[in-house]
Amino acid sequence: MTLTGNLLIGQRAITGTQAAIHAINPATDTPLDPLYAGASAEQVTQACTLAWAAFDAYRETTLEQRAHFLETIAEQIEALGDTLIDRANAETGLPKARLLGERGRTCAQLRTFARVVRAGEWLDVRVDNALPERQPLPRPDLRQRQVALGPVAVFGASNFPLAFSVAGGDSASALAAGCPVVVKAHGAHPGTSELVGQAVARAVKQCGLPEGVFSLLYGAGREVGIALVSDPRIKAVGFTGSRSGGLALCQVAQARPEPIPVYAEMSSINPVFLFDAALQARGEDVAQGFVASLTQGAGQFCTNPGLVIARQGPALQRFIDAASVQVRQAPAQTMLTPGIASAYKAGVGALAGNANAQAAASGLPQQGPNQCQAQLYVTQAEAFLADPALQAEVFGAASLVVACDSDEQVRQVAEHLEGQLTATLHLDDGDLDQARTLLATLERKAGRILVNGWPTGVEVCDAMVHGGPFPATSDARGTSVGTAAILRFLRPVCYQDFPDALLPPALQHANPLQLRRLLDGQREA
Repeated sequence: MTLTGNLLIGQRAITGTQAAIHAINPATDTPLDPLYAGASAEQVTQACTLAWAAFDAYRETTLEQRAHFLETIAEQIEALGDTLIDRANAETGLPKARLLGERGRTCAQLRTFARVVRAGEWLDVRVDNALPERQPLPRPDLRQRQVALGPVAVFGASNFPLAFSVAGGDSASALAAGCPVVVKAHGAHPGTSELVGQAVARAVKQCGLPEGVFSLLYGAGREVGIALVSDPRIKAVGFTGSRSGGLALCQVAQARPEPIPVYAEMSSINPVFLFDAALQARGEDVAQGFVASLTQGAGQFCTNPGLVIARQGPALQRFIDAASVQVRQAPAQTMLTPGIASAYKAGVGALAGNANAQAAASGLPQQGPNQCQAQLYVTQAEAFLADPALQAEVFGAASLVVACDSDEQVRQVAEHLEGQLTATLHLDDGDLDQARTLLATLERKAGRILVNGWPTGVEVCDAMVHGGPFPATSDARGTSVGTAAILRFLRPVCYQDFPDALLPPALQHANPLQLRRLLDGQREA
């Protein structure tokens, strides 16, 4: 399949008119053709206008039509075959095995949302039948359902060129909710984005949907993103990326005459708490799992374990020694982009230059450009509590061990943390009482708390939460992974005393969609 470098505005392939981006193969530092010219302000407006024109028709497609559309997107992505995997490999340096798994996850989450759409529980139908004889006042007939917010702007992520990009979780959940999507592709993998964008556009056409259901834009700077979020037809934003980028979009969204929600996943160091009995019994095994999680994918995961917290003593020292051995054996890995590699080196340099952080181990030397050499540092709790710089995220395979004098100091460190995507507890039965004292704090600090595992690896399922308090996300009430992600792009509407013929099918008296409703305060079986 030929790459064109064109924008996709509805069903039209259009050449951008602004500054172009060039994908770079990070493993060789060489540019990849073609050039991708950025969208003009007028082209952003065209995409948003088409999305708005498509909105009312698309949001009222039947559950079966919308589910079939999501499944068709998955089929079209799979039909790209090796072409997609080869291009993603060239643009990101990620191994093909990893990309095959990511493609599987991308298609699986599209099919998962198809299941969710068909089930219809996301409509959250609530019916309070009229009570005309009630005293002192009768009750009207009241019926509520969830409806789509409107067109959604989605920003592709650097570290997941498929699963958090053009047809990733934000797009899948927005489309499932009934929202047209306008995607701003990430500049690191424009060719991968074009291939997936073409697949989505083919699915739109094959399913007979309005062309404005999907558009794909490129841009070299922040101008396209700002124009997209500023457009009055855009009603919500999905973003995964840096804290500075997410906050910039939040400011634009809140400065509009009509402010809109921004669901931005931004920054997390994902603390790992090691408790005494677990360290004593299996500290070396925990160290091995920790380094495997730390170095997976060059540490380029938003759930990478960037902080370890434990009481100091011989058991913690054995953990540090064992982890150091593992780190020193870790080969350097190619990072996603030259910019990410440069930022990683700057972050490690800040730790190396901090008098309160002592280097414990470094990975094997770099053998090529844009590589990540794993790093492990150690600090004391007093220094961590006093120095905000030690809590800064380093995006890559670098982690900091915080040694505490007491259980109380462990609690103080936990209270001192910013909001996180995850918090991990490694414990045995003898640690339960100590762990219990931290739970209330960690529930306030993190969106997902896990025991005796590692935060890298986010299951796409009904119960998953991939979100958390600021700055992990801009809105802690949602999740960007899992079926609850659809709720971000919905709002409730109540219908009072409507004739049955005028009600949407989800609310009609005969319940033709066979939905499980809350009927007069009782959940139907």
